[in-house]
Amino acid sequence: MAAADHRPHYEIRVAGRLPDRWAAWFDGLSVSAEADGTTAIRGPVADQAALHGLLDRVRDLGLPLVALTPIPDPRRTPR
Repeated sequence: MAAADHRPHYEIRVAGRLPDRWAAWFDGLSVSAEADGTTAIRGPVADQAALHGLLDRVRDLGLPLVALTPIPDPRRTPR
């Protein structure tokens, strides 16, 4: 039985479109181009240091940050 994963989940939204192949650059988080012309980077983040590391990568790519939002773990969201 796998250990429970209690890492918080976040959505980082940036202006512009990134192909999903950038997921590896963002530690395996999902990367999806949205209909509104932004890109959503979503998934679990180990801790605040890891979150800041992801934001550093957004900055390093020169992507304008639109929003950073904590989101519910999709595995625990009732359907």
